[in-house]
Amino acid sequence: MSQLQRITINSQQLQASQLLLTSQQQHYLWRVLRLQDGDQFIAMDGMGKWWLAQLQGEQAQILEPLETNQELPLSITLMMALPKGNGFDEIVRYCTELGVTSIVPILSDRTLLNPSSQKLERWRRIASEAAEQSERTIVPTILEPVTFNTAIQNCTSNHRYICEARGNYPHLHHIINNITYQIYEIMIAIGPEGGWTDQELEIAIKSGFILISLGRRILRAVTAPIVAISLIAAKFES
Repeated sequence: MSQLQRITINSQQLQASQLLLTSQQQHYLWRVLRLQDGDQFIAMDGMGKWWLAQLQGEQAQILEPLETNQELPLSITLMMALPKGNGFDEIVRYCTELGVTSIVPILSDRTLLNPSSQKLERWRRIASEAAEQSERTIVPTILEPVTFNTAIQNCTSNHRYICEARGNYPHLHHIINNITYQIYEIMIAIGPEGGWTDQELEIAIKSGFILISLGRRILRAVTAPIVAISLIAAKFES
């Protein structure tokens, strides 16, 4: 099954044993992937379900549900201050591949990007494509950008960490390795170019966030979340 192509569908496209394909999906399967009538592919709803499907003209026949276990045993929410340029595209793509569950774009004091609604649509499309490529069963949720204060106030996880590049703080690796019991969610906040302001760090600490480090070197805003999610995934997937 791993060699079959995958597409993300809306559960409302399922009608009994038939899958109603959108025009975009038809174009992708027929023109881009060069599939033919009778060829099989995997349909995924982005919420944990896979089906084996067979292409039949403008529709597809659902052959059977598929069992898969591709997800991490915990939910990871990345609170990421928006970097400049198109750096957030890379963050969404790579962190989706690594297993993140949800990404919250943050407008911090040092954020320069003012994203449009088209940006949000693009990030969600990138997450969907990356989930298909990495054979995930869940497409990460990309929330609408919010201010730092709003993101902090809405945090409900008991395990919440905020990365700070400068200062003598415990390494994330040591923090998560000292967790000896099962946890179900973790939230990690990473700042933009130039890092968090002192006021933002103070607000986070008062809200229960633990200051952590990702090492002695100063990482790019795009690199830091990849390192953080990799460390968490390596700990809990094993």
